[in-house]
Amino acid sequence: LGLNHQTAPVELRERAAFAGEALPRALGSLRDTPQIAEAVLLSTCNRTELYAVADSAQALDQWLHTQAGDLQGYLYQHADAEAVRHLFRVATGLDSMVLGEPQILGQFKQAVREADAAGTLGSTLHQLFQRSFQVAKEVRTSTEIGAHSISMAAATVRLAAQLFEDLKQLRVLCIGAGEMIQ
Repeated sequence: LGLNHQTAPVELRERAAFAGEALPRALGSLRDTPQIAEAVLLSTCNRTELYAVADSAQALDQWLHTQAGDLQGYLYQHADAEAVRHLFRVATGLDSMVLGEPQILGQFKQAVREADAAGTLGSTLHQLFQRSFQVAKEVRTSTEIGAHSISMAAATVRLAAQLFEDLKQLRVLCIGAGEMIQ
C-alpha cells in the first residue's frame, strides 16, 4: 500500500512521510496492530510504501488513515505476485522519478534495518527483501540501467546549472520531505 510522485502531490506525500523519530513510532504502531503480522515501511522524498503481511488490506488502509489522514484516491495497492513485482521495480530504480536512480536500494536496506529493530520484520518479508536486493544487483550488473543514473538531487542541480548562468548568485528555498530535501 502506498503513494508516490505519480499518484499524489507533494503536500500529501509530506503528510504521509515518516522521517526521524516518526519512523520507529510508526513501526511500533504497526507492531501493535493485531491484523498486521509483518511490516516494512519505506518512506522517501518521493514515496511512502507499506509492505506487509496482514489479515486484510483494510487493516493497512485503516492504519495509514490513522497516521496520515484521508489519502483515498491517491493510494495504490498491490497484493501477492503484483506486490512482489512492484517491489522489484522500485528496488531496481524502474519506478523512480529518475530512471535507475541508485539511492532507492540504500533506502530499502535502511527500511529493512528499521523494521528489524522495531520487531516488525518477519521471515516472509525478510526473504522477500533479500531477494529484491539480489534482483536489483543483478539488474544493475546485467543491464545499462545504472550506467548513467544519477540521484534526483544531482539531476536537479544539473538542470539548474543549465538554466541559470551562476548558481552561486541564486537564493533557493527547498521544500519537501525526506533525506534529499535535507
